[in-house]
Amino acid sequence: MRTKTKSRDKDAAAAGSALDSRLRRLLDQYERSLIVLALQAAGGSQKRAAQSLSLLPSTLHEKMKRLGLLAARGSAEAESLAFSSDPQI
Repeated sequence: MRTKTKSRDKDAAAAGSALDSRLRRLLDQYERSLIVLALQAAGGSQKRAAQSLSLLPSTLHEKMKRLGLLAARGSAEAESLAFSSDPQI
């Protein structure tokens, strides 16, 4: 009986991990959308975008870094992601 319990625990842990991973991706996509929209509304100003999101500029910068919005800064891809009217998320 212990073997079945261990197996169920492993299955539940794997399902929980998959759900956590999916939820994290969805939350990241949503957060990225909010940041992109705030940057668009602020004309690209990170300081004004941070204010509109009620964040410190340093917090916004860290979030942008984590979400890959700074990685290719200056490239055509980064410009289209950060400032397009229809963000590809």
